[in-house]
Amino acid sequence: MKIGISCHHTYGGSGAIAAELGKALASKGHIVHFFSQAAPFRLGAFSRNIFCHEIEVMHYPLFESPFYSLALASKIADIAYYEKLDIVHAHYAIPHALSAMLARQMLEDKCAASTCFKLVTTLHGTDITVVGADRWMQDVVRLAINKSDGVTAVSAWLKEETVRMFSPKKEITVIPNFVDTSLFFRTSKPEIREQLGLGDEKIVIHISNFRPVKCIGDIIRVFYAVSRRTEATLLLVGDGPERSDAEIQVRQLGIVDRVRFLGKLDDIVPLLSLADIMLMPSNAESFGLAALEAMACGVPVVATMAGGFSEFIVPGIHGYLHAPGDIKAMTESALLLLSDQAHWLECSNACVQQAKRYETALLVEHYEAYYAGLLAAS
Repeated sequence: MKIGISCHHTYGGSGAIAAELGKALASKGHIVHFFSQAAPFRLGAFSRNIFCHEIEVMHYPLFESPFYSLALASKIADIAYYEKLDIVHAHYAIPHALSAMLARQMLEDKCAASTCFKLVTTLHGTDITVVGADRWMQDVVRLAINKSDGVTAVSAWLKEETVRMFSPKKEITVIPNFVDTSLFFRTSKPEIREQLGLGDEKIVIHISNFRPVKCIGDIIRVFYAVSRRTEATLLLVGDGPERSDAEIQVRQLGIVDRVRFLGKLDDIVPLLSLADIMLMPSNAESFGLAALEAMACGVPVVATMAGGFSEFIVPGIHGYLHAPGDIKAMTESALLLLSDQAHWLECSNACVQQAKRYETALLVEHYEAYYAGLLAAS
């Protein structure tokens, strides 16, 4: 198959999944064309079956916003026509699915409807719970869903939320996020600990794009309570709008020497391999890819009962789940895992086994079958 993938290139779960999906499809012989503002951050090494198309946006002084959605639509239409794409897979309803819809309309005069690409839209969460929650955007999101040939969601929770909020006509298929366990596994690299200036203390980690939904302030509060009762260091990986406030909070609490702001990093496996627990206190999470990747590296997760976490984290087995904002409960669970080595080891081993159920190869086969079903129905 010839497959186009439209996605965000920036740090975050949707861009990571889009890139990993494209790489896996290319390794199986499919031709993959990426459409984004820059190469997706997880794309990595060159492949003869992968092509990247950066979207160049025209700036015109009469308008405040650049024409990204229109430029994306034009690029998709151009590549789809000349490369004869079978599928365009849009990761996010807004703007990617809408741009792909417009691209198909551009092609109406050039090719028959039966030969035009099929549009698959994957809902990742923000397009539903944030953009879609805006009353002025609801009809736009609903249109993107209903005009797609196929729609998938990364968790059952997200599917239920989409149905509740939009009552779509289109059936939604759940295909969860995935992890490549040949890349994500616990390794021993003591030099990383030395490079970070760490001793033998416990390591707590968080990885995200530091948006408000990630509740970075709660991570700091939980870690502050933990650090008062055990020797520990917090590794914060990523960047975003909440970072500055988090840095101020760390200074005010007097724990600067126990917190490392590491910024955006592509190779996170060495850091996950150091970690004893991951904190994910999000107040909404459509799936929680960072948590699954941590589990593949044997890291138990203390997270919230918000969204998709409960679909792959069993409390007491893979970590613990609590109500959003329950700092006390999250602190106690973190301390339990950090203080009871036997319990931690049981959870760590269980995490690795659970991650194998979400192996990339298994889920990519689901996408392949999904694409083939849409093409066969045309």
